[in-house]
Amino acid sequence: MAKLLVAEDEAPLREVLVRGLTASGHEVTAVADGIEALQALEGDAFDLLLSDIVMPELDGVSLALKVAKEWPGLPIVLMTGFADQQARARNLSALVNHVIAKPFSLDELARTIEATLKARRR
Repeated sequence: MAKLLVAEDEAPLREVLVRGLTASGHEVTAVADGIEALQALEGDAFDLLLSDIVMPELDGVSLALKVAKEWPGLPIVLMTGFADQQARARNLSALVNHVIAKPFSLDELARTIEATLKARRR
């Protein structure tokens, strides 16, 4: 279906995301932080970036700002379990397609990703 880049610093959640999104038919590359995400983007083309907001090195909001500048048009979905970070990300509504609150189900995430990809195709 689509080639996804997942940036999530918590290894167990990263593994669940990879398994779930792969089972949904996507090709998934997973990295542990924003710096690794930028390196992956420099080396390959992706259809969507899914990133945690709170990460070491380069957080998801800073990553989204860099991605929007360097790879305009790449859909961005951010995830967070912190209400204050949700508000911070929503202030970037022109750059970020969706903010999904943790905890979420894999079905909810898959629907969000599909809707984001579908909107991009229009």
